[in-house]
This record gives sequence, structure tokens and C-alpha cells, in this order.
Amino acid sequence: MADEIMRITGGTPVRGETTVQGAKNSVLPIMAAAMLCQGETVLTNVPQLSDVYAASRILNRLGAHCTPDGHTVTINAADICRAEIPDADMRAMRSTIMFMGPLLGRMRQCTLTRPGGCALGARPINLHLDAMEKMGVIIRCTGEQIVCTADKLHGARIPLAFPSVGVTENVIMAAVLAEGETVLTNAAREPEIADLAGYLNRCGAKIRGAGEGTIVIEGVPQLHAAEYRIMPDRIAAMTWLCAAAASRGSITLRDVRTGDLENCLDLLRRAGCKLGECDGTLFLDAGGVLRSIREIVTMPYPGFPTDAQALLMAVLATAHGTSVFDETIFEDRYKHAGELVRMGADIRIKGTAAVVEGVHCLHGAYVEAMDLRGGAALAVAAAGAEGQTVLHGLHHIDRGYDHFAEVFNSLGIRTERMVISTSSRGKTSA
Repeated sequence: MADEIMRITGGTPVRGETTVQGAKNSVLPIMAAAMLCQGETVLTNVPQLSDVYAASRILNRLGAHCTPDGHTVTINAADICRAEIPDADMRAMRSTIMFMGPLLGRMRQCTLTRPGGCALGARPINLHLDAMEKMGVIIRCTGEQIVCTADKLHGARIPLAFPSVGVTENVIMAAVLAEGETVLTNAAREPEIADLAGYLNRCGAKIRGAGEGTIVIEGVPQLHAAEYRIMPDRIAAMTWLCAAAASRGSITLRDVRTGDLENCLDLLRRAGCKLGECDGTLFLDAGGVLRSIREIVTMPYPGFPTDAQALLMAVLATAHGTSVFDETIFEDRYKHAGELVRMGADIRIKGTAAVVEGVHCLHGAYVEAMDLRGGAALAVAAAGAEGQTVLHGLHHIDRGYDHFAEVFNSLGIRTERMVISTSSRGKTSA
């Protein structure tokens, strides 16, 4: 059997610049929303990700014509004729539940199963189902299948028990073609929500308040297609910043929206990094001694994002002092910690808390990505570690990063991607 790996040689400070890719968490719901529109949607600044290709396959199996070409995706949904997503496609990525809202908006029915993707903990799919029921959807669960039908969709007042990004997106996409007004309270406020609304409003939707706690959607009879540029990926930006910090280097990021990263940038400053901004370009210098941060709590936006928790942990593993993380979003998001320990980190997990005692340096090791951001964090740690790190589980990283190895090489981090026999696994030299 064969396995694809990245071999990363650390110990050299990052020096370089890169342009931030389009946002994974923005393009996927926008691709799903395109099935609501009449005509041809053209999306630009689309990252080349396995999740984008998975979403494209789902759209084509539903009857749409979706064509990725470089960093552009063209979608014509005129011939959509099916409303069932096979289980194999549902398991391909965590965010497949996002097709529920637009399928109900377009077809007034959908059949799907529980989504796959990274195993980060329980998926509160009941929040999606409860919201759809308030809009007139009848739901039957038979085994693994979830069958949703609606004679018509109507507006509703929907208070969310938790500001879920996925539920907020599904409600928006179902409500834009529903009859009447939908008022969503305690909505997710992530920038990607505003990007989805920006696309739909350009297509003729009437959405107010996206990016705030209350969103009002006034249903319209139909939507037209449009061209739309996907926003920059704030978590990819944080990844490259953390690689520079972990290696005690410096980096210039182009096409970055610093307003979306305020909480992350504040924590990097507290750790001792120097940052500057000019006209959408961000500069970071981490040449000095890094300091620990006593308390880092993951929270819904605008708080510190759970997607950046593993990345910052990789940086603070070699900071002076003790850092304490509290993961409040997912109950199973410390899988990377054990792999960092293999690299010499001193990390103890106590329930939702991770206590990180800074060590002098990390060393290369054979490690495995267990999920998308955890895998990126291991690569970040490898950038600052002594010796070579061999990283397995690249299919997780491919879900969210456009040509990860090439970006690392452009920043001066020697990175080789290769296929090896699984029998070749063993200890690497430090």
C-alpha cells in the first residue's frame, strides 16, 4: 500500500510573502446557494481544494453543470432535477448538510444522510431540522436517511439556541425563496455568513443584518445568477502567520482582511509578535522571544476561532511560560496535542482545557494529521522544529489548503510531498 506524505525540514526562520487563498468556509455554501439562481454563476478567487471538488460532484449529480477551472468555478443550475444526495457524497465532507437549505428552496424536498468530514465531535443536526420545521418542512428520519418535504416554505421567527454557522447558512438559503419574512436571532456572525449574503443579495435576494446577531430575510420569487469574488480565507492567513511565528521568522501576507482576524492578531501580539498593516497587506515579525498566554478560549465569532486553536498551540509550544487553552466549541478537538508531544511538546489535556508548558524547541518526528486544522498545526510546528518531520494524513490538509507544500516552499520552509510505501513508516532523524 502507498501513502502520501509531506517531509518538512524545520529550523530555518520563515522569510517571504504569499497571497491568501479564497475562503474554504465561504466558497462551499456559495456553491450550494448557486442552485437557487437562474442563469450562470461565475465564482472567482476559488481555492483548489478537495472539498470544492466534492461540492462540484454533488452539484453535478443533482443535475447542475458545475465546472471548476483553476481558481474559477462556473455553475449553471437550470437542469437540477434530483434532490437526493447519496451517502458516499454526504460522508465526503463535514459541510454537506449545507445542501439542505438550497435544495428545499429550489425543489421543496431533499433526502440526505448525516455528513462526514473531520471527526471533531457531535454534529448538532437537530438544530438544522428544528429550523426547517419552523419554515413548514416535514421531516422523516428512516435509519440513516433524512427525508425533508415541504408543500411550500414560509417565513418564520427562528431563535437559535447556539449561533451555529451551518444552521445560519441553511436558514438563509432556504428563506430567500420562501414566502414572507424570516427573522433569525442569535445568528452566527462569522464573516463567511456576510459573504454568502453578499452573493445572494447580488443575485436579487433581500437579506439584512448578515454578520450581526439578527438576520432578516424577505423572500423573493426568484434569483438571477451573478459573478462573485470569494473573500480571503482568514484561517489560511492565520496558518501562514503561525508558521512564521513558530519559526521565529517574518512574513508578508497580501489580500488579507485584518478586520476578520482581530482576535487572532491580538493573541499573536500578546505572544510577542510584531505586526503591521498597509492597504490589505499584513506584516509579521517574530524574531524575538515568544511569551505564553495564560488563557485562550475558543468562542463563536468575533471571539477566538476554534479553527485557529491548534495553530496557536503549535506556536505556544515553544513560548516561554505556561499557556492554557479552553476549547468550548468542539469536544474532540485536541487530537493534534498527542502528535505535538511526539515532537517534544509538553501538553496536558484536562477535560476542555489544554495546558501547554513551553519547551526550548521541538524536534522532527513521524506524525499524523487527524483533522484539517490539526494537520496544518503539525506542519506549523514542523516549520520551527529541529530536523525533519514526516506528516501523514494529507487528505485532511487538502480539504482546506490550496497547494500547501508550494506555499511553504515559497516561504523558505523546505517541504517535499511524495508517495511512499506504508511499510516505510518509522522514526525520522531529528
